[in-house]
Amino acid sequence: MPAVRELAGEPGKPDEPSKPDSPGAASFSALRIVAFLALFMLLSMAWASLAGPALHQWVIEHMTVAPAAQLLGWLDPQLGVSAQGNRLQAEGGGLRVSGGCEGVDMALLLISGALCAAVGWRARMLGLVLGSALVFALNQARILGLFYAFRHNRELFDLLHTVLMPLAMVLVIGGFFIVWLGAVSRAAPSRAPANAKPA
Repeated sequence: MPAVRELAGEPGKPDEPSKPDSPGAASFSALRIVAFLALFMLLSMAWASLAGPALHQWVIEHMTVAPAAQLLGWLDPQLGVSAQGNRLQAEGGGLRVSGGCEGVDMALLLISGALCAAVGWRARMLGLVLGSALVFALNQARILGLFYAFRHNRELFDLLHTVLMPLAMVLVIGGFFIVWLGAVSRAAPSRAPANAKPA
């Protein structure tokens, strides 16, 4: 008489536990988190110690102040804002941009996360490009917000400069990172071969 098999498996034989879904591209193990923190600290120290004053000044003047002056010229031309070194100069009050306000720390945070993520290099490079554009746009918005706050409300300026805007940037970049990892994870099954046999 042929052996009768239960739908769940062989009688008397415990069912094999189902394997958990693979974390795929979105997984971040404890080791990766430690690597992320270590890499961020290393990159931050390298930027602080190895990048000379000329590079710091170039980033502030050409990648931060000059674009902000152009944006203010388009948005509020009657102010007559001009970029003078590390200053946004205008009648009624300007803004001096110093080290730490150029967005490098946020860029290093993004780079560290992208390099430690469990994704392929194509997805990694796309994340770095999109994330870098986001960091630049966020920092320009921060500079413009601080410019107007400094002119009209010094107490609000201090709050924005020291607490609210740095926190907002970290939260937005963290949100971008989560969305990016989720998109990479969802796209991974679609790249499987069409003729692959189910396990």
